Amino acid sequence: MPPMQTQWGPIMKLLHRPVLLLALLLSLACAQGLAQTAEPSSVPPVAAPVPIENFFRNPDVLDAQLSPSGRLLALTTAVGVKRVSLVVVDLDTPGKLNRVAQFTDSDVVRFNWVNDKRLIFSAADLETGSGEDRYTAPGLFGVDAQGQDLRRLVALRPRAFVNEGARFSREILPWNHVLLHVPQRQAHADADEYADDVIIGELVFSSARELSSVVPKWLNTRTGRTRFMDLQAPGSTRGWLFDSRGEARVAVSQDKGRQVVHWRGPGQTEWQKLSDDEALRASFTPRHVDDAGNLYVTHRKGPAGLSVLSRYDFERRAPALEPWVTVEGFDFTGSVLAARQGTSAAGVRLEADVETTVWFDEKMKRFQQQVDERLPSGVNRVSCRRCGQADMVALVRHFSDRDPGQLFVYSANTGQWRSVFPVLRGINRQQMASVDLQRIKARDGRDLPVWLTLPAGRKPGSPGPAVVLVHGGPWVRGGHWRWSAMEQFLASRGYLVISPDFRGSQGYGQAHFEAGWKQWGQAMQDDVADAVLWAQAQGLADQRVCIAGSSYGGYSTLMGLVRHPELYRCGVAWVAVTDPFLFLEGSWWVRDDISDSGRRYSLPQMVGDTKLDADMLTSVSPVAQAHKIRAPLLLGFGEADLRVPLAHGTRLREALQKVGREPLWVTYPEEGHSWRLPQTRTDFARRMESFLGEHLK
Repeated sequence: MPPMQTQWGPIMKLLHRPVLLLALLLSLACAQGLAQTAEPSSVPPVAAPVPIENFFRNPDVLDAQLSPSGRLLALTTAVGVKRVSLVVVDLDTPGKLNRVAQFTDSDVVRFNWVNDKRLIFSAADLETGSGEDRYTAPGLFGVDAQGQDLRRLVALRPRAFVNEGARFSREILPWNHVLLHVPQRQAHADADEYADDVIIGELVFSSARELSSVVPKWLNTRTGRTRFMDLQAPGSTRGWLFDSRGEARVAVSQDKGRQVVHWRGPGQTEWQKLSDDEALRASFTPRHVDDAGNLYVTHRKGPAGLSVLSRYDFERRAPALEPWVTVEGFDFTGSVLAARQGTSAAGVRLEADVETTVWFDEKMKRFQQQVDERLPSGVNRVSCRRCGQADMVALVRHFSDRDPGQLFVYSANTGQWRSVFPVLRGINRQQMASVDLQRIKARDGRDLPVWLTLPAGRKPGSPGPAVVLVHGGPWVRGGHWRWSAMEQFLASRGYLVISPDFRGSQGYGQAHFEAGWKQWGQAMQDDVADAVLWAQAQGLADQRVCIAGSSYGGYSTLMGLVRHPELYRCGVAWVAVTDPFLFLEGSWWVRDDISDSGRRYSLPQMVGDTKLDADMLTSVSPVAQAHKIRAPLLLGFGEADLRVPLAHGTRLREALQKVGREPLWVTYPEEGHSWRLPQTRTDFARRMESFLGEHLK
C-alpha cells in the first residue's frame, strides 16, 4: 500500500440453553495467545482452492461492544446455535458468559449498551432473503445483561415472529420507530431516574415512499413508556445530532431538493438557521457535536473539492478558516471520537487508503502505538472505556486486506491481553490475496483511483486472466483496504481483480463526484476501460478479461460489452439497471422503492432528464442497445427486488432473445437488491466460477 498522508490543522422464542461450544472456542482462543492468533504460523501449501462456502457464509461475530464499565463484553454470534444470538461475556470471570437473547425464527442484528445492566437490540430474519420488507424495520427489544426482563419495545413490520420469552405491554410502539441515539452514561448510572432511556425517532411519511420527517422521543427500555422532547423542531427534519447526554443540537431538514441546517447550542431554546443549500452541493455537512458546544462539520476545499473536517465558527457563521483535519487525495471519511461524557474530542478515526486513528491524548497515542507494534500486519481499531486512564479497558479489532478480523480485549489494570474470537473462521490469511491502490490517469487526464486484488503467488511481470469488478451505487466509494468476500473469492480462483473508483464515485473530492453526472455509459464507462488498459500495459493482466458487477456495476457490465466489446470476453451482471427510463420514471405496472423527490430533484441532475436527455439515455440503455452485446452473459436477479425490479432483467432478456443472444439466467424468489442468504451467495458464486472458467481459462 502507498503511505497515507495526512495534514493536521490546529486542533423469537427465547431459548435458555448451554453455550458450551462458544465457551470452548473462547477458552481456546485465550489459550492460544495474542501473537499466535494475529500472526498464524506457516502452513504447507494447499493444492485445493478455498471452498466457496467459506467466503460467503455469515460471519461468526457480527458486532462486539464493551459495556460502560468495561467489565462486560457483548457479542452477536451464531456459534453453537442456528440463529444469531446476543451473548454477554463477563471479562472478570474467564469462561463466564450468558446468551441473553436467542430466538427460534429470527436473528439479533444490531445492539447497544443502554447502561451496564441493560441492552437494546433489533432482530431480523437472516434466513429470509433481502426482499423481505420487515428487515428494513426490525423492531426493538430491551434485555438485562443477565438475560432477564426481555421486553419487546417496537413492533416488527409487517408480521411478528414467535417470541414467547418477551414481555408485552400496552406501550409497545408501531414499526415506524427507530433507534436514533443512546446517551453515554457513567458505569454506575443506575441511580439516575432515566438511566434506562434512549432516544428513538418516529418516522413520518407523506406517501408510501416518501419520508417527511423524523420526530425524536425518549423511550424507557425497561417499561416501554415514551416521553416527548420539547424541541419545537423545524419542519421536514430528517436528521438529528445529539450530544452525549441526549440534548438535540443539530436538526437537518430536506425538502424539494434543498438542505437546511439548524443549530441549538447549550442553554439555548431557539433554533438558528446555519445554512440553506441545494442538497447535492451543500456548503457543509454536520458530523459531530461535543458537550462543550462545539460543532464539527465537513466542507469542500481546493480545486478538487476535497472534503475536510473543521470546527464550525459561529461568529463567522461558516466553517473555520483553518481545517482541523485534511487528508491528501481523499475526502474526510470517518468520525470524531469522544473519550467519555463531558469531554471534548479525544481523537479522529478516518479512512484514506487505509483506516487509521489519530489520538490527541498522549496516553492514547502511546497505547495505539503499542497495539500497532504488537499487531503490525493490519489495522487496529481501538474502542475503550475510560480511555487513557489507569483502569482503561480496550476492545481491539485487528483486520487487514487478507484477514476478516480478530477481536482482542486489553485490561490496563492487569496488563493482560485476551484473544476473544475471529470474525470469520475458515479463512487462512496466508491463502488470501493482497489489496493495493494505484492512482492512474484516465484518457482525459483525470486522476483515477484503481484498486487491485492480487492473487496469492502471482509474480510481477506474469500477466494472467482478470475480472473487472465494477462497484454499485454508483455514488459511493467502492474500494477499501480490507477483506472482501467477492474479491477474495475471485482472486482465489486465479483472477486479478481490477476495481476502479470511476468518476461519479465519492470519497475523492466533489470534482470527481460531479464529473460522473450524466455520464452513465459514457465517460464513467471509459474510466472502467482505462483501468483495464492500464493493467494490461503494466503486465498485470493479459487479454483474458471479463467484466462483472451488481446494481450500477451490473449496468456498467452491460454497457462495457456494448461500448468496449474488444476488451471483454464475457460479462456477469446481477440486480443490474438495464432500462434508464424505467429507473428514472418508474411505471404504474412495476413497483419500486425510489422516492418521488429523488426522481424529481436529484436523479435528473445526476443521471439524466427523460425528456431533455432522451436521445442520450437511449444511447446508453442496455435494453435499447442489446443488439450490440455479443459476448457471453450471465444474468442474476432477485424476484423481490424493489430498488431494481425484476422487470429490468426480463426486458433485457427479451431484447437479447430477439437478436438470438440467449443469456445464462437465474433468479432468486426471496432475494431483493442484495444476496442476503448464504446459499444464494454461494450458488451465484459457483455459477460465476463455472462461467468465468469456461471463458477465461
